[in-house]
Amino acid sequence: MPPIAVSARPELVEGSRISVHTLGCKLNYAETSTIARSFVERGLALVPFDRETDVFVLNTCSVTENAEKECRQIVRRVLRQSPNAFVIATGCYAQLRPEELASIEGVDLVLGSKEKQDAIQYAGGFEKSKGPRIFVSEISDTKEFHFAETSEGHGHTRAFLKVQDGCDYSCSFCTIPMARGGSRSAKIEDITRRARALCADGFREIVLSGVNAGDFGRKSGTSFFELMLAMERDPEITARIRISSIEPNLLTDDIIDLVAASQKFCPHFHIPLQSGSDRILRLMKRRYAVGTYQAKIAWIKTSMPDACIGADVIAGFLGETDEDFRETCDFIRSLDLSYLHVFTFSERPGTKASTMPDAVPIHIRRDRTRLLRVISEKKRRAFHAGQIGREAEILVEQGMQGYSRNYVRARLTSDAPRGAIVRASLKEMNGDAVLAEPFEILKAPREEGLLPIL
Repeated sequence: MPPIAVSARPELVEGSRISVHTLGCKLNYAETSTIARSFVERGLALVPFDRETDVFVLNTCSVTENAEKECRQIVRRVLRQSPNAFVIATGCYAQLRPEELASIEGVDLVLGSKEKQDAIQYAGGFEKSKGPRIFVSEISDTKEFHFAETSEGHGHTRAFLKVQDGCDYSCSFCTIPMARGGSRSAKIEDITRRARALCADGFREIVLSGVNAGDFGRKSGTSFFELMLAMERDPEITARIRISSIEPNLLTDDIIDLVAASQKFCPHFHIPLQSGSDRILRLMKRRYAVGTYQAKIAWIKTSMPDACIGADVIAGFLGETDEDFRETCDFIRSLDLSYLHVFTFSERPGTKASTMPDAVPIHIRRDRTRLLRVISEKKRRAFHAGQIGREAEILVEQGMQGYSRNYVRARLTSDAPRGAIVRASLKEMNGDAVLAEPFEILKAPREEGLLPIL
């Protein structure tokens, strides 16, 4: 796409409001917050998603099933509340299927992955016109990295900090390389500087996020382990640190050992599995076998018996037989996992899988999804039950709820200030959480850095 002249300073109406909504991964949340901050810095007021607004930004996801339908419903909901709102759609789905997004009634501007960080420039005067404008450029050759992070204005006690973007893998089911381009990373010194600033703003937890975070630094001669080591040794990084997700083939023993010995890094790993059948993993073009995955889980649990371990699983991939699915279920049952994120396979245009044979009927895919979610619930309850009677450090979020370092969702039995870290006794199961009785505030909140959650 040829360069386009955009307004250096769009005309903003005093008192204008912006709301945002995110679909998809934690990385998207960090990018949405960064987009919102750019508007706030130009004078707009950030308001909650369900409030009346003048500008609305929808950050989309290409993984979401029925993405167009979901986006259409969200835009309609916003325009019912704010019929004159200027609607901007961006994100991975916008990069891959811009015309589909532009066809949604009420959308004024569609921005691709390169353009989203300059959304306010492309918005012009925020004037609705007869038809949407589309700015989506080629992403495959991009080498530039753009930081994204949750801001204090977004109001969370946890901050998602983007450290890596894009992916060089070629998994047969995945659209992410097409939507985000090749793997690229920030510099370690820039990340630690931003992490220090987040701590100074009052954030109590930083989640290191990326499309393929474990691939961090490969092209510049560094590594994700070196990043972790720098953050571990930095005395001004006082927040606890969580890894959002890491591929099993990139989860080294050094990384596991560092987390096991650390008081900063949380004993929580999210490790994509996708299938428990080696045959299906080969069809998916994954870079590991089930034996490798099993060994990683065993080493984590040997080093950190109370660690929380989550996994992504895809149900009903092309060619998945009943026997393949039984292998997956049996393998997952055999592992000391804490929960699953289960996805029903759906073909994505442009992927290798879109041309592969042996599609599994939709009703079978959904049946398998339901069974995997039952297994996940049993795993989660077993993990929570194993924590009863222990003490935990809970980061208090909204509504007397929060998470422990090892990702136990806790409901407090008495009030504690949001943004505080409290020591609590884990008493009993309570639905999808554990009742926790706080008895000591370990770290008080920094109120000036914690604005209301939107």
